Amino acid sequence: MPFQETSLQFLKTLQKNNNRDWFTANKPSFVKIQKEVKEVFLEIQSDLEKHDEIEKMKIYRIYRDVRFSNDKTPYNPRLAASYTRLGKALRGGYFLQIKPGETMLAGGFWQPEKDDLLRIRKEIAQDASEFREILNDKNFKKYFGGVFKGDELKSAPRGFDKDHKDIDLLRKKGFIAIRSFTDAEVLAPNFLKEIADSYKALRPFFNLFSDVLTTNLNGESIL
Repeated sequence: MPFQETSLQFLKTLQKNNNRDWFTANKPSFVKIQKEVKEVFLEIQSDLEKHDEIEKMKIYRIYRDVRFSNDKTPYNPRLAASYTRLGKALRGGYFLQIKPGETMLAGGFWQPEKDDLLRIRKEIAQDASEFREILNDKNFKKYFGGVFKGDELKSAPRGFDKDHKDIDLLRKKGFIAIRSFTDAEVLAPNFLKEIADSYKALRPFFNLFSDVLTTNLNGESIL
C-alpha cells in the first residue's frame, strides 16, 4: 500500500494553515490519514524485518513542542517514523520523513554518545579501510551518494593528528546516510520498494559500526 496523494495534499494545506482552528476543523481527515500511514509504516517495518531485527517502531507526533522554539506554529507538517534495532549488539537506526518537497529517509548515528564517538574515531585513526569500503560500496553510492553526512568539527578532534590521512572522517561528529525523494517519487508505485532497497543498502554500514562499538581496538567483545 503506497502513500496516497491525499496525505501529501493535507500536509501541503497544513503548511499554509498552520493554526489550531484549521487543524481542529480538519482533524477527521487527519485521523483517517494517520491510520492509513500507520499501516504503511508497519509494512515498511515488515520489510525491514526480512533482513534485520527491529525492537520497536516510533511514529512521531504532528504536534510541535513550541516551549523553547522561536517557531510557534503548533504543527509539524510531516509524517515520520523511526525503527530501532534490537539489543546491544545491533547498533544504528532507521528514519523516514514524508513531507512535501522534503521527503527523506536516513540511517546511522546522528549524535553518538561521547564514548561511542571516541571509539569510532580511534578505529578510523587505526585503520579506516573498512569505512572507505562502505563509502565505495556500489549500493551505498547508488542510494546515498557514497558519503557520510552529519555535523563536523572545523579542525581535528582533541588528541588526533590534524594531518592524519583520514582527517575528513575523524572530524565528523555523526555518521548519517540520507536519501531524498521528490513528491512524485513518494506517490510512485515502487516507493516502498525503494525504501526497502535503501534500508537494505545500509546493512554493511550498520554491521561495521556495530562491530566497532561492541569490541575494543583488539577486536575483543566488550558486551
